[in-house]
Amino acid sequence: MTQSEKNLEDVNIIIDETFLDKSIEKHGNFLIPILQDIQEKYRYLPEECLIIIAERLQIPLIEVYGVATFYQSFSLIPKGEHIITVCLGTACYIRGGTNMVDVLTKELNIKPGETTKDKKFSLETVNCLGCCAIGPMVLIDDEYYGEMTPPKVIKLIKTLKMEKNE
Repeated sequence: MTQSEKNLEDVNIIIDETFLDKSIEKHGNFLIPILQDIQEKYRYLPEECLIIIAERLQIPLIEVYGVATFYQSFSLIPKGEHIITVCLGTACYIRGGTNMVDVLTKELNIKPGETTKDKKFSLETVNCLGCCAIGPMVLIDDEYYGEMTPPKVIKLIKTLKMEKNE
């Protein structure tokens, strides 16, 4: 069983159908913004939500899954409280992006695509964050950090770990 499968096994959430109804009311039949609302609230797209949305929009569930799996910004796997994304595009790769992945893998004890057992951190990689001039880049919770080094990454993670303990 992979870490991702274990993460799915551990998830016990209560779906807020009122929230889903408000999202549908706000966006009408536009599926992508509804999925974005769900992703923002739950940090992933729970299967139960996708089923409800398909029923309420009267579209096949496979269509909802098709959109949810087509766009890389959507996830069917629960994400951690802090999402750490490492750029592995050419410029970042050449400047040591893989070193950032190695350090984070060791520090968090997870591989890219996984979430820590305490659901505090998820580690991801992407092909480009669009900040090539200041790579290697690390994105943490929508905040960009350029010219990263292993010591800088470790310091950021330790700071986030201390915040969670407060």
